[in-house]
Amino acid sequence: MCSKTKLTIIGFCFISFNCLCQNTFIPDDNFEQALIDLGYDSLPLDDNVPTANINGITDLDVSARNISDLTGIEDFLGLLNLDCSDNQLLTLNVSQNTNLIELYCGINQISNLNLTSLSNLVRLWCFNNQLTSLNVTQNPGLISLRCENNQLTTLDTSALSSLNVFICEQNQISSLDISNNTGLNRLQCGNNLLSNLDISFNTNLSFLSCEQNLITNLNTEDNSRLAFLYCYSNQITALDFTQNTNLTDLNSSNNRLCFLNLKNGNNNNFVAVNFDTNPDLNCVIVDNVNGNHSTWVPNTFTNYVEFNSECSGFVPIDNLPNIIGTSFTLPSLNNGNYFTESGGLGTQLNSGDIITTSQTIYIYNETTCDNNESSFNVTISNEDYFIPKYFTPNNDGANDVWQVYDRLNLVNNISIFNRHGKLIKFLPNSASSWDGTFNGEFLSSGSYWYEIVLNSKKVLRGYFALKR
Repeated sequence: MCSKTKLTIIGFCFISFNCLCQNTFIPDDNFEQALIDLGYDSLPLDDNVPTANINGITDLDVSARNISDLTGIEDFLGLLNLDCSDNQLLTLNVSQNTNLIELYCGINQISNLNLTSLSNLVRLWCFNNQLTSLNVTQNPGLISLRCENNQLTTLDTSALSSLNVFICEQNQISSLDISNNTGLNRLQCGNNLLSNLDISFNTNLSFLSCEQNLITNLNTEDNSRLAFLYCYSNQITALDFTQNTNLTDLNSSNNRLCFLNLKNGNNNNFVAVNFDTNPDLNCVIVDNVNGNHSTWVPNTFTNYVEFNSECSGFVPIDNLPNIIGTSFTLPSLNNGNYFTESGGLGTQLNSGDIITTSQTIYIYNETTCDNNESSFNVTISNEDYFIPKYFTPNNDGANDVWQVYDRLNLVNNISIFNRHGKLIKFLPNSASSWDGTFNGEFLSSGSYWYEIVLNSKKVLRGYFALKR
């Protein structure tokens, strides 16, 4: 703001208006002192600085000078770069500084910032202020925008197609559309109110921190350059990084993860991995279950697999053997509940129920993320002994072994032969069973013959089927 040097000279200045603008009014003594220190003014502090000394300045750094009023900055018409950060500013008027390329005004108390005349602005750092709104629609050349730790609820960046660095964390933003910011390399939007974040258009993204929001879904399949991801303290249920071969740092702790796939061929290059405090996560899919995961957090986690189909095996489930008898009372379970059909369907049975009809009973256990199941056969028989007609040794927990039920301990020994009469297995009593192997090798499906010698010397002969 131009000012008159002395009132007494007004009468001599009618020839030229410019003589009225020889000085610029600088009411803030700390601002004037900073200009004195930079050589643009001289003592004493008189609230004025020669305009000719400042209107051609291109770079001005008055940061951390305890300035509360930047009045006079409008006469710095040549300014390209202004740093007034870390002061006590409540307002900032840069509407006349139309050549500004870089503006650093962070760590103040600014509540309003008008940037509509700054069409050349490339870098804006206005973090740690009191801004409730920020209009950057007239600043299409911005490549770096830092507005974190303000009071913003919305922010329109659709005009910023060249934006490379965008930091807006610690605000109150509930929605963020960055689909037009296709050149974005670094995004920090943590500590907001975001429930959704679409980064599918940001294929150049290498650094993303979106922690402490309300995000439930985060798809990174289009972000092959992503190296750093901090998405902790959200409500994310699934993360799949199979396409993120450059990922080295991950913190996905304190979410609701049910699915975490880290199998991207790059596990050996991970620097830091943290998926702690995801209590429902049964397993993590990795490149190699025998790889070194000792530095990953939690370091007590051991349920690593190479295929998703293996994850259900980590849901605890009780197993009971096949039962043959005149009746059977269901015992108490630690993991799971009884059902008459697979998948937790049919009628639910309870411990203490007495089974009096032959049937398959299923034990089903379900967590938030997965489920597991086992089953056993109950064969009700009043015979002194029961000889099974078949068994299915496929490690599914049902009919995995062939065993004779001997209610009165009448059996002395059992011999099992193949169809050529070769002895395959000798069982010294009815408490022993056969798992369908010979010398450690799995035998093929087919018919096998038994010879049961009773204590009475009576011999029983017949056959049964092995089904795989």
